[in-house]
Amino acid sequence: MKTSASTPALEQEFEHEPVPLSHRHSTRSVSAVWFGFPMILTNALFGGIITWHLGFWPALIAILLGNLVLFAYVGALSWFAGHTGMNFALQAKRTFGTKGYILVSGFLSTVVIGWYAFQTGLTGTVINQTFGWNALAVTAFSMVLYTAVTFLGVRALSLLGMIAAPLFVILGLVALWLIAANHDFSTMTQWKGSASAAGAMTMGTAVTMVIAGFADSGTMTADFTRWSKDGRSAVIAAFSAFPVANVVSYLFGVVIVAVGAAVDPLHNGGNFLPLLMGHSDVLSAIAFLFVFINLGSVCTHCLYNGAVGYSHLFNSKMRLWTIILGLIGGALALAGVWQYFLQWLSLLGIVVPPFGAVMIVDLIFLAGVSQQRKVAAVHGQAFIAWGIGSLCAVVAHLAFPQFGEAVIGIVTAAFSYLLIVKASKVSHPAMEKKNVGI
Repeated sequence: MKTSASTPALEQEFEHEPVPLSHRHSTRSVSAVWFGFPMILTNALFGGIITWHLGFWPALIAILLGNLVLFAYVGALSWFAGHTGMNFALQAKRTFGTKGYILVSGFLSTVVIGWYAFQTGLTGTVINQTFGWNALAVTAFSMVLYTAVTFLGVRALSLLGMIAAPLFVILGLVALWLIAANHDFSTMTQWKGSASAAGAMTMGTAVTMVIAGFADSGTMTADFTRWSKDGRSAVIAAFSAFPVANVVSYLFGVVIVAVGAAVDPLHNGGNFLPLLMGHSDVLSAIAFLFVFINLGSVCTHCLYNGAVGYSHLFNSKMRLWTIILGLIGGALALAGVWQYFLQWLSLLGIVVPPFGAVMIVDLIFLAGVSQQRKVAAVHGQAFIAWGIGSLCAVVAHLAFPQFGEAVIGIVTAAFSYLLIVKASKVSHPAMEKKNVGI
């Protein structure tokens, strides 16, 4: 048992080395980190938009398919993280090289800070539109609040998840209860989609939207699941998010749009916050706090991902980069740049998942090869496979998005890497002999 003298006020974050078994957390604690992350209003919004375009049953199928892909993808990366204790940067260094990982880790760490800025700015806008408070003042306060919570470390994220997820479900159910007074829920399965939106979204596009929503932090899942006691616990933590929490959060939006209760479903989807207003001061006060807790859950997770990534890139500390990136992202939010970040979704759905696909094949399916491979500054094979996957995803996005560019990118990148490595072994018999029995 540790004494108080040996227990620091702020837990060590192990930015540059695997988390030792002595410092791993319980399955419940790690699951709370991931479970609370997807329980956000943004998912209800997207769930409603998908339903508005496709109809009830097709939307449900798209959401389930997207989450199955996310579970396989995030679950595999999480298993390796729990098995080794390695964060995303360390994983990327093994697959893409001691210098090549800089591009991968730097890119994703920057992308998640974009989402931190987006959600921080959104906090100010939502509070302004709902309660009339000054948007810039609320955004500045949010920046300080979210940065402070992230500074405390992964345990703070776990505690926030334990609060954010139940509150989301409770208020979502309250919104449905209020809706029930004027809407017939028995008709929701008959919703076929808006006639004005017919053909504007395909099943593949909807699946990609679900995947892209967590393509960045899902790829960087190791920053969270490295704290698991083992690979199995890490997979359980990933499962709590995909499909469990993610599907639940989408379903609220699906139901709200399908019963005809959404406010501006084309743009606002199934966002249920407006439905909670004007009933009582108590409910309005709870909804006010909910905005900060809910969007704060996203912001702190993204900021943590970015801080861990940049701390490794610059051989520094996570908490220092939490402050630096928190201020930079906050400045972008205050400048209003965050309003343009939704365009990143298509980018995420195309170029990010192939990174993770290559890592899964390299670290898990070709583990024997990657462990014995000579350390290099850049592993060109990994980047070539990523490039092939991304190119196929771009072509699919432009030519046949109905098949889902995110899935195409993942599959082609994975198979390309597998074939490239196998071909390389055949063309280098000495390497084949060295790895015999693997």
